[in-house]
Amino acid sequence: MCGISGVFNLCQPGRIDKRLLERVNRLQSHRGPDDEGYFFDEHIGLAHRRLSIIDLSGGHQPLFNEDQSVVVVFNGEIYNYLELAAELARLGHQFRTYSDTEVIVHAWESWGEDCVKRFRGMFAFAVWDRNKKQLFLGRDRLGKKPLFYTVTAKGQFLFASELKVLLGHPEVDTTLRNEMAEEYFMYGYIPEPYSAYKHIFKLNPGHHLTLSPGSEIAPRQYWDLCAPDQVLSWEQTQESLLDKLQEAVRIRLAADVPLGAFLSGGVDSSAVVSLMASLQNTPVHTCAIGFTEQAFDESEYARQIANRYHTEHSQQIVDPNDISLIDTLADIYDEPYADSSALPTFRVCQLASRSVKVALSGDGGDEIFGGYRRHRLHLAEQRVRNAIPGPIRKSVFGPLGYLYPKADWAPRPLRAKTTFQSLAMDAVEGYANSISKLRRGERQSLFSDSYQHSLNGYDGSEILKHHARYFTTDDPLKQIQYLDMKTWLVGDILTKVDRASMANSLEVRAPMLDHEFVEWAYSINSKNNIRHREGKYAFKRSLENHVGHNILYRPKMGFSMPISTWFRTSLKDTLARNVLSTNMCDSGFFDVDWLKKMISDHQQGYRDHGESLWCLLMFSLFMARQ
Repeated sequence: MCGISGVFNLCQPGRIDKRLLERVNRLQSHRGPDDEGYFFDEHIGLAHRRLSIIDLSGGHQPLFNEDQSVVVVFNGEIYNYLELAAELARLGHQFRTYSDTEVIVHAWESWGEDCVKRFRGMFAFAVWDRNKKQLFLGRDRLGKKPLFYTVTAKGQFLFASELKVLLGHPEVDTTLRNEMAEEYFMYGYIPEPYSAYKHIFKLNPGHHLTLSPGSEIAPRQYWDLCAPDQVLSWEQTQESLLDKLQEAVRIRLAADVPLGAFLSGGVDSSAVVSLMASLQNTPVHTCAIGFTEQAFDESEYARQIANRYHTEHSQQIVDPNDISLIDTLADIYDEPYADSSALPTFRVCQLASRSVKVALSGDGGDEIFGGYRRHRLHLAEQRVRNAIPGPIRKSVFGPLGYLYPKADWAPRPLRAKTTFQSLAMDAVEGYANSISKLRRGERQSLFSDSYQHSLNGYDGSEILKHHARYFTTDDPLKQIQYLDMKTWLVGDILTKVDRASMANSLEVRAPMLDHEFVEWAYSINSKNNIRHREGKYAFKRSLENHVGHNILYRPKMGFSMPISTWFRTSLKDTLARNVLSTNMCDSGFFDVDWLKKMISDHQQGYRDHGESLWCLLMFSLFMARQ
């Protein structure tokens, strides 16, 4: 895995500031501590930081074709590079290295923009064609690797793997984007293609961008997750599922450095480890995080899998009250990011990096197999929507959602406020309500009158509604799986893993997010993904001979953190100091009296605002860095 960056003169040829590009590129040296390289001409400067994984001696970047007319900088892995190299060799291309990077320059020569459709893997790259005077950038289909870009007032197009590289450039406009606070407090992150900054963007997953001097910036989509032509039967699913996943695991085992796997003790990581064990002659290196408090600890389940498959297992016990990483998170993510599981994710990456340079993960299993509780609740709500006309639902459930108390203290069946709110809405609005960190009414209470007026009616759910226009199915589960792929997966899960792993110079590969496997899994009958109130039903059934029932069918835990307790104990003073700081109070975003009330009510035990306060704390740390 690596870090890339570059400067392209959009308007006219001119001198590229070599020292400046070198300086800002080194801000992401953690992404590639093994090597760095640069290329310059009158149009462009390209920069690379390398984490050596394949062809350790021959994969130096930037990398060229035979006559030096095409050059590439690349972040990621192309798993089918050997097959592509063989095909390109038959077309007359000559290879100087055994690196997957070299495939890109020759693929561009033969297939142009369509080259990106041939790559199977995770990637963000930039190709400069000196003869055509074209810059071509591509990002993988699901957004596993990031790519940010902006244009300066002088007409220079800048791109990089991390925001901090662009923010380090003195000519980049760092004006905050007004809508970003509304979006962040809804999602807990800033969804693609936006960033926290008005003039800095993320290249969307499954998109590419071609630029020439004087051209407009117009990214184009080359891939989307489409509704299946035919839904798989139960028999077809069970016959093929593990074979398909095993093949996705197999192609991710290529590396010239030590390779291992995360093992949380959950279904997805256990599945990956079991398949890795069947494909290797040597023990799998596994690593897990355990917690001192049993309520957060899954390490016993991880040990069961480690013992069953005789892995070389490493485990680190973490105090769930370890708050030492909070400032580090703000530095890693560069923009507001509110998933508290980023803390243990950083720790497990830190642990893995001590023994391996590549780790396989189970990321994606919940998204593609319907594993989240919200998926089951949405299907139940949709049955009500289908049975009761919209005007009646709105008149009945709307008032109930408004009047019903927010019973954070109550058992789950009695926490009906969100459900009532969602039932008064259509399917997309209801799903937006269910996934929100702070729901619309809570955001309205949080924000100042002036900020709400400046939004001019804009609501963060517009992003989901935009994606919903491209639904090609009326299957309610597949619809929200599609929305998850476009927002939650890339904005939260993959962002979390990329930044945490790269901060520790570790490459993470996710077999379940192989695009061919995702396309196949999207054909599974939704009734077989969620059955008898059991999520991931078909997947779990296929694993019964590989993973114990006590792991497959136990309640989902995840990397939960005791943030509500922190804000009443170890983080009590830190919370008030940061959330009520001058940066926050003078930002114009917030009703300061409401901020004070939230903190007071939570710390006195009147309400549980833990998740909302975590969002505010992380936002305040971001604002302090502006």
